[in-house]
Amino acid sequence: MVYVQEILDTGEELKPCIIIPAFNESSEISRLIRQVRGLNINFIVVDDGSTDDTAAIAEKSGATVLRSKINQGKGAALIRGFEYCLKNNFDAAITMDGDGQHLPEDIPGFISLADKQTMLGMIIGNRMADRKNMPFIRVMTNKFMSWLLSLIVKQKIYDSQCGFRLIKKEVLEKLSLKTHKFEIESEMIIEAARNGVKIGTIPIQTIYRKERSHINPFVDTIRFFRFILKKLKLKK
Repeated sequence: MVYVQEILDTGEELKPCIIIPAFNESSEISRLIRQVRGLNINFIVVDDGSTDDTAAIAEKSGATVLRSKINQGKGAALIRGFEYCLKNNFDAAITMDGDGQHLPEDIPGFISLADKQTMLGMIIGNRMADRKNMPFIRVMTNKFMSWLLSLIVKQKIYDSQCGFRLIKKEVLEKLSLKTHKFEIESEMIIEAARNGVKIGTIPIQTIYRKERSHINPFVDTIRFFRFILKKLKLKK
């Protein structure tokens, strides 16, 4: 396993901030924070109006917590996290979900790839190489969305809906993000590509448990198509 400090000791000067959007993740957030703290990287939890003890547990576990009074959606939480990163002059933002599906041990890989391939402005995790535990509906939906987005941005996007990403500061400064729900994943890709950003990918591990997902395949797929149609109209 490659640790972040080993990367930094080789001359890597990237100063990232990990952003963890969370909504009612009290059962997982403490364990996740303990793992992230072991990497010695700055991180924040953006509590998206949780009705449980997510924010209190995160603060008790040592996290800097940005709280929203009401649930606004993952997109709104990420935008607030990006604003925090830019305000505090971090070199990059690393986004990961608060439900324990993304493994902190994969973070050094993002940093190492960003260091080695400096032309990459955004790096997206790829879960599709090992999808045996991924729910079938997610596999099919993600494959279609990734295919469609690849056509739109004229770059190969392997896992367009993966929320485990690294986005460099200069890219964040260019993005004009407006969506507040799960469309944010697609909007980030389209906005980055329109600004000439090279998007890379890296294989990641993903843990799927029996917990209820915040994603509604039907509702969020419809929302995705509405978003895409709106983006295409604006492009014309």
